[in-house]
Amino acid sequence: MTVLVLGDQLTDRVGPLADAPDERALMIEARAFATRHPYHPHKRVLVSSAMRHFRDELREAGRDVDYHVVDSFADGLDAHFDAHPGDALTVMRPSSHGATERLRDLVTERGGTLDVVTNETFLCTPEGFDGWLEGNRLRHEDFYRYMRRETGYLMADGDPVGGAWNYDEENRETPPDDYEPPEVPRYEPDETTREVQREWDDAESWADPEAFGWPVTRSDALDALADFCEHRLRDFGPYEDAMVGDEWALDHALLSPALNLGLLHPREVVEAAIDAYEARDDVPLASVEGFVRQVIGWREFVRHVYRRGMPALGEANRLDATRPLPDVYWDGDTAMACLDAAVDGVRKRGYAHHIQRLMVLSNFGLLYGVDPHELNRWFHVAFIDGYHWVSTPNTVEMGQYAGDRFATKPYAASANYIDRMSDHCAGCQYDPDATVGDGACPFNALYWDFLAEHESELRSNHRMGLVYAHLDDKRDADALGGIRERAAEVRRRVRDGDV
Repeated sequence: MTVLVLGDQLTDRVGPLADAPDERALMIEARAFATRHPYHPHKRVLVSSAMRHFRDELREAGRDVDYHVVDSFADGLDAHFDAHPGDALTVMRPSSHGATERLRDLVTERGGTLDVVTNETFLCTPEGFDGWLEGNRLRHEDFYRYMRRETGYLMADGDPVGGAWNYDEENRETPPDDYEPPEVPRYEPDETTREVQREWDDAESWADPEAFGWPVTRSDALDALADFCEHRLRDFGPYEDAMVGDEWALDHALLSPALNLGLLHPREVVEAAIDAYEARDDVPLASVEGFVRQVIGWREFVRHVYRRGMPALGEANRLDATRPLPDVYWDGDTAMACLDAAVDGVRKRGYAHHIQRLMVLSNFGLLYGVDPHELNRWFHVAFIDGYHWVSTPNTVEMGQYAGDRFATKPYAASANYIDRMSDHCAGCQYDPDATVGDGACPFNALYWDFLAEHESELRSNHRMGLVYAHLDDKRDADALGGIRERAAEVRRRVRDGDV
């Protein structure tokens, strides 16, 4: 038997590598996979370097590893089965829809067999999620409480520690002007990483990457986890929804790349945070609960929404949005301070934190009317932690209200939200309080136009009664026509790259 190790399953602590410590490992680094989309340069380096480091760690531990750097995944399988005819492969179930079937076909065509086992890089199994769903609505809060009970995290005698399940209301602060967040650790490339960088030196890119510094080894990922718990967990909660122009990381964990590669397991990440909370007096419950909710709640939830919702979710377009993705998402050429900061972070690092993703990048696409699948593709390729199972529920369903799985209303917002949760508007040439006129923030006219355009679909939504009452006020004041003209002008300018 040979254990096939995929590029996002880099662990020997769980799964078939842990269960079969003496078996051969097969790893295939396929260049065609990395070039089929215009991935961010940091993502290409991250995945290839992490795979090679994991290969070396397995070999140092005494395991036989067949490692193939080839043009295509099929080429790697050809090389393996030429050396090991009729081999039996075992692999953890891939996260991407359809990948298991494609992989099985490739192996069978070459005379081998493939045993697909549970993907243990997640906490909640498909059987566990499906069993929970039989008696529940597909609602994140309900699932999160189920996971708290199942894991026992932040629970005491069957009740949530502190008496409440979440502390969202305490986690919506903006940092004071003199706030200085802790420095984020950087991990200098070693020779293995530099070798990968040299291999991609000639690749054209839309990005403007700064020096690479993401963790690519298990030891560096553990160091990043420890650094977060020691220096940033305390203020993670209150500032997790804040956007500050000069601070791209604030107190965010920055652990999703390592988690999504398998270098860290969600269990150890959550338990490290809880241990820090229980050992120290300076970590508030609201911070650790907010972090736990993101890892065992949201991350696990969207994984299973994707699993159950595909392929329909990958084609959904409830609002019939069809406009092409504007160039601003690639080049960041805009005078809108919030959009400029978010895209600039993506161009430099392949990263933006979750509120920038939802309330700036996705919100702008929603109001503009972009095709949700074009935006989903951008999130998939532009972000260092972007995978199809991650981006599709978050973008298509949550950000663009294009699916019908769990989103109960569109996450649409005007400039008022961005002004409240950021410092962007103070230095922006656009006025967040104005809706029409050359200096009016584009978010405002687009927001009211979005509500008017989709009134037949959204007015009956009980969660949107208040906003439609405000739309009625604008219509009664004979102001809606001018707002919609301004929205049309904004869309023209966005299309022309002049916003």
